[in-house]
Amino acid sequence: MLSYLLMKKVLKVGFDLDGVILYNPIRFIRPIAKLFKPIKSLLLKQNLDSFYFPKSKLEQFLFRLLHKTSFKPDSALFNIKQLVKNKRIKAYIVTGRYGFLKSDYETWLKKINAKKIFEKCYQNTDDLQPNKFKEKMIKKLDLDIYIEDNWDIVEKLKIKNKKLKIFWITNILDKNIPYQYKFRDLKSALENIATS
Repeated sequence: MLSYLLMKKVLKVGFDLDGVILYNPIRFIRPIAKLFKPIKSLLLKQNLDSFYFPKSKLEQFLFRLLHKTSFKPDSALFNIKQLVKNKRIKAYIVTGRYGFLKSDYETWLKKINAKKIFEKCYQNTDDLQPNKFKEKMIKKLDLDIYIEDNWDIVEKLKIKNKKLKIFWITNILDKNIPYQYKFRDLKSALENIATS
């Protein structure tokens, strides 16, 4: 049994930050907010398919406040530590957070002691569309698994790589969307990795 475990490949796993590594109760209202997207796109003269980028100081201030809803590490962070310690995974943070959120991002990396858990952590400092940034990093890091909580991003990730699995952390409002790698929370996604 031990030799079998030693032969198992160390998986390269990427994690989104907000709603995955950090618990964020606001993510449960994302499907409701999506209903208002056509109105928002008209008011802000924004493409329906793109993610909103706050340009003014006021918009960025409000965006910073919104990100304060990621207020604590998910309890499954312990499970990530164990998988890393047991050499089952190499873990990476790949967040779509825009560059103006750098200070809060770096504060969280210190709080969760990221250097001791994750191989490397990447933030979207060039302010690309979040899905484009994640797509670029998933390819660059040659990840086996990427764990994401935003269905819009899961849908937009266009990566032609048969080994890659995008794990989706769903919620009560969008749990009926059919998807092969759908999990109710981070812990159940990690249990799937641990037992595979």
